[in-house]
Amino acid sequence: MEHHPLIKEFPEYRDRIHELKISNNHFRKLAFEYEGIDKAIVRAEQGLENLGDVYLENLKKERLLLKDLLYAMLRN
Repeated sequence: MEHHPLIKEFPEYRDRIHELKISNNHFRKLAFEYEGIDKAIVRAEQGLENLGDVYLENLKKERLLLKDLLYAMLRN
């Protein structure tokens, strides 16, 4: 039940994350979507929202996909 912010997931890319959020609209959009999904997952796991098991699992898969896309952008 903990947040997975990008900076915590990729601490070695802290400066690059900040740079891309400012300079790259696509990265910024994906990062915003990732953060929103992460917050929804945490709220559900804390019992603050009832999303249903299937929906929650789909959110987790979407978060992982976004994380992979963002990581690829960070590495380039």
